[in-house]
Amino acid sequence: GAGKSILNKPPKRTPSLPSKADILAFIGKRPGKVGTREIARAFGLKNAMRAELKRMLRDLAVDGVVEKRHKKLHHAGTLPSTVLADVTARDADGELLATPDEWDEEAHGPAPKIRIPTPRKARPHEAAGIGDRVLLHVEETEEDSGIRHRGRVIKIIDHPKHRVLGIFRNAPNGGGRLEPVDKKMLGKELSIPAGATAQAEDGDLVAVETSRAPRLGLPTGRVVERLGSLASERAVSLIAIHTHTIPHVFRHDTLAEADAARPATLAHREDWRQVPLVTIDPPDAKDHDDAVHAEHDTAANNHGGYIVSVAIADVAHYVTPGSPLDREALVRGNSVYFPDRVVPMLPERISNDLCSLRPREDRAALAVRMVIGADGRKRSHTFHRIMMRSAAKLSYEQTQLAIGGRTDEDTSPLIEPVLKPLYAAYDALKRARAERGPLDLDLPERKILLKADGTVDRVVTPERLEANRLIEEFMILANVAAAETLEKARIPLIYRVHDEPGIEKVNALREFLATLDIPFAKGGAMRAEAFNKILARVKGHDAEQLINDVVLRTQAQAEYAAENYGHFGLNLRRYAHFTSPIRRYADLIVHRGLIRALKLGEGGLPEAADVKVLAEISAQISATERRAMLAERETNDRLIAHFLSDRVGATFDGRVSGVHRAGLFVKLHETGADGFVPARTIGDEYFRHDEAGHAMVGNRSGETYRLGDRVTVKLVEAAPVAGALRFELLSEGRPGKPSRRPRHEQHQNQYRPRGKQRKAR
Repeated sequence: GAGKSILNKPPKRTPSLPSKADILAFIGKRPGKVGTREIARAFGLKNAMRAELKRMLRDLAVDGVVEKRHKKLHHAGTLPSTVLADVTARDADGELLATPDEWDEEAHGPAPKIRIPTPRKARPHEAAGIGDRVLLHVEETEEDSGIRHRGRVIKIIDHPKHRVLGIFRNAPNGGGRLEPVDKKMLGKELSIPAGATAQAEDGDLVAVETSRAPRLGLPTGRVVERLGSLASERAVSLIAIHTHTIPHVFRHDTLAEADAARPATLAHREDWRQVPLVTIDPPDAKDHDDAVHAEHDTAANNHGGYIVSVAIADVAHYVTPGSPLDREALVRGNSVYFPDRVVPMLPERISNDLCSLRPREDRAALAVRMVIGADGRKRSHTFHRIMMRSAAKLSYEQTQLAIGGRTDEDTSPLIEPVLKPLYAAYDALKRARAERGPLDLDLPERKILLKADGTVDRVVTPERLEANRLIEEFMILANVAAAETLEKARIPLIYRVHDEPGIEKVNALREFLATLDIPFAKGGAMRAEAFNKILARVKGHDAEQLINDVVLRTQAQAEYAAENYGHFGLNLRRYAHFTSPIRRYADLIVHRGLIRALKLGEGGLPEAADVKVLAEISAQISATERRAMLAERETNDRLIAHFLSDRVGATFDGRVSGVHRAGLFVKLHETGADGFVPARTIGDEYFRHDEAGHAMVGNRSGETYRLGDRVTVKLVEAAPVAGALRFELLSEGRPGKPSRRPRHEQHQNQYRPRGKQRKAR
């Protein structure tokens, strides 16, 4: 019986060797480790067939169809399910981007990017950052952004090594060297060995991962990312963009939404197209989002008064809460303005088209109509969602010339019905401003003008005209009206706030003014009026610019906040940015608040946007504003250093703009360029930093260089990449008393001179 059962048992099926297609399908679907053993087990292959399997895998490898990495097989030219990667950047939404650690660019082209979405509840091991080496679980997606892989952090393998941004320069040996862009690393070049250049070309802005410095020779590093070419100054702003991680490429979904936007219609809007509103901006303005109008008030109870209207592009109509446009605008926070480019908060379809108040074209706007008394005080105001049609696009200079009698074809028909009423209303507002007494600092701003090839043509200081001040006062009035309306409606908002100066800074200012025999009263509530008295006292004197600079340094920095503590500089109890939602996210929030408060239609502030949410947004956009200011300043420094680099050895007149224990900062009259005079190069004696007096004082002679002093300097070094200038003093300091320091300070802050540094005079 037993034998019969054996004879009747169906024969055991012999496993067949899988086809190459079967093997590739298995490799593609199998997570985790995949090698000869795993494939053999899956297909039931025994010893003899395993040898044949190995031969097939070798053939596939030779053909370039599969490759072996860390004992794991996968499709060549694709990413395995688990990959070791380097986190290199963030995208516009703040999500991390990584590149695989091993990738054959010659065979398969550039390495693919892997997006690492921010986990909702990140555990410590998932909190990766730029520069980290991470183990990722990777899956392919169908995104249209060009990034087809999404990764999840399994483990952080290594935290970032030191990364340095700089300009790559070719070297004869096939490698190169790096000129760091950071002023702190001035003169500290890095060597890039051959094979570690990532095919960077001369003049490329690159990120370099540094190695431990050798005992002899330059420290070395390897290029880990090419960021763009700096073949001309036109691209100098790229340095600041990448140094400060400023998002400058819009996401695909953001651009798609902008391109799909259509002009607003008159539905649910007031028709203001017959009101001759005009835009008045700098001649090279990139966007025109505010327009103004004024007329005499004919009401019997407002004799000599005016009705002032300010219309602002209705950005909230196109950028709705939670949309791709909105999410990216929040990440950017604001537009960033460089001499050679603008990094806008919103795509051009919105900022330069649908929301640009072009002459004689219908445009949607949010307007405020303000009734002004003859004394310049605002009596009442109302907000309106409108359709407008700008009567003209004017520049400040053009407007000022017209009001002075020199009209052109644009301003001639506007002078009586439009421009004269604007200036008459402004005259009234000036009276109210004088009574309010805002901080009256005189701080001229220089502007860099470029040639067609992107190089610096010249540096100018545009004159501040009455037309500039007119627009400024109209905008301030509109901003106050917005804040008042939202407070009254109990709608949360983002305020523009400016705290009063800190006690320590005020005391330091008082001590400094005492050295100039200028009294500054103690006690009482601090008001802008107290500073204005000082500024008025030195008006027209040699110390005017010095005092303006020192008073400015005493002030706190303005910022955004969901809680109101007033605006010290403008001397206003409540103030909110309303007038430029194209380039500032804070203004967009205020527009949405007004739409919600006054029931003006769609696009209002969501109910979920409470004070806590707006506090977080305020902190974020305050940070992006500071980032933009720093990036703009650094770019100007680099451009001017380029401009002056062929004038090394030339002499310049300037003023001492800063005093530090390490030396003097000097601002040149001609260009506004800032440079440094190291303390060790001043004279032929030790110079001590007198912090209270904002001065450097010679220990032996008492020779003194003080903040604001006029000096003549020689340019001895210009480092365009870092935006740094080094000067040598050619001027004698003012006479003073020899420095008498306490014994415990005898060995502090001393600088040994390198011989007599100045020329004989």
